[in-house]
Amino acid sequence: MNALRRIAGALAVVSALGGCVAQEVWAPDTAVSAASYSPGGPTTVTLMTMISNTNGTGGHSALMIDGAERVLFDPAGSWFHPMIPERNDVLYGMREPFLGFYNDYHARETFHIVVQAVDVTPEVAASLIAAVERAGPVPPARCAFSISRVLAATPGFEAIGTNLFPARMMQRFARLPGVRESRIYDDDADDNLELLQAQARAELGRQRAAEQVAATN
Repeated sequence: MNALRRIAGALAVVSALGGCVAQEVWAPDTAVSAASYSPGGPTTVTLMTMISNTNGTGGHSALMIDGAERVLFDPAGSWFHPMIPERNDVLYGMREPFLGFYNDYHARETFHIVVQAVDVTPEVAASLIAAVERAGPVPPARCAFSISRVLAATPGFEAIGTNLFPARMMQRFARLPGVRESRIYDDDADDNLELLQAQARAELGRQRAAEQVAATN
């Protein structure tokens, strides 16, 4: 019941893109350790920018780092999932299904996602993970500022500079050597609260079913 109340409370405050207040969120060590995930392959940094389909302005920014583990820095973000532990805007355990949920939530009839990835050394990835873990929680409308500040202080990303605008940071990121860019579009309704609630209910139901099976064995 406590888990349900926590989910209901979190979902109740979901609003527009990047619409959460800055508040301390600190998942326990056991949850973070259990969720730890690495997709393998090269170490990469991925900037995700939500761009308006009507005027091209930026609505939100997030930074995914694939190093020894994958973390998603979602400063001032509104996405929540009961299976994903969070520590002050840093999300852990973002396996592909959960990353798909995240993308579904943000790509909608009014916004698409520009995904820009670049390979980095394991040392740079580790440094960035440590930096984003120190950066939060982030207040509203400061997503681009917090990400750009972290990147600008990282060797190889100094040209990003520090700014408040997601689209401007995206344009600067595009000029880095070796950047690979793709875009994600979807025609979901702009109000994605229902989608987020459905995902949370489905995952919670699967978790409970697994717990019941384990309890009978």
